[in-house]
Amino acid sequence: MQELIILLMNKYGYLAIFFLITIENLFPPIPSEVILTMGGFMTTYTSLSVAGVVFFSTIASLFGAIILYYVGKFLNRERLMRIASGKAGRLLHLNPADIDHSISWFQKKGNKTVLYCRFIPILRSLISIPAGMSEMKQGTFLLYTTIGSVIWNLVLVTLGSFLGASWHSVAIVMKQYSQVTKTALMLICAAAVLYFLTKKQKTKKAGNS
Repeated sequence: MQELIILLMNKYGYLAIFFLITIENLFPPIPSEVILTMGGFMTTYTSLSVAGVVFFSTIASLFGAIILYYVGKFLNRERLMRIASGKAGRLLHLNPADIDHSISWFQKKGNKTVLYCRFIPILRSLISIPAGMSEMKQGTFLLYTTIGSVIWNLVLVTLGSFLGASWHSVAIVMKQYSQVTKTALMLICAAAVLYFLTKKQKTKKAGNS
């Protein structure tokens, strides 16, 4: 994967950066740390500039985020509640009240969440979906997404440019950061599943007693 990314960026420059960052937003496993730090390194021996790489990567981040925002908007509160209340919801142990509470919480706290999650691998992409679900104002969503994306992109591109041929060291550190994040997310998901299953079991016991 890394070799393909480097090949595309060497051949197509800004166009490849835009394409790859857009794909990275839609398919989080593609490593943005490799794309951005490599882009920074390329500014030391090609016509690419730090400002140009940051600009095109930020535009791509916004483009990908908007797509996921509208995916979330399609899966709005009403549709989710219908799914949770139906057969699929029962099979997946979804509680309509929990979903309603989560969306209400995001509507109150979502602004800062969208900003902070831009610095967390995987979540930096996926956070756009609940933003759309909660019908967060598009202007506000784009503002916080832009701020977070510019900071994330600028830091990695600048580090890649500063370190030059040693840009791999940044990518390695960021890969470790991503792995820690993925592990933490898996543990949180497992804990959430365990919590809901335990809660359901207690509800059943209370109903039978």
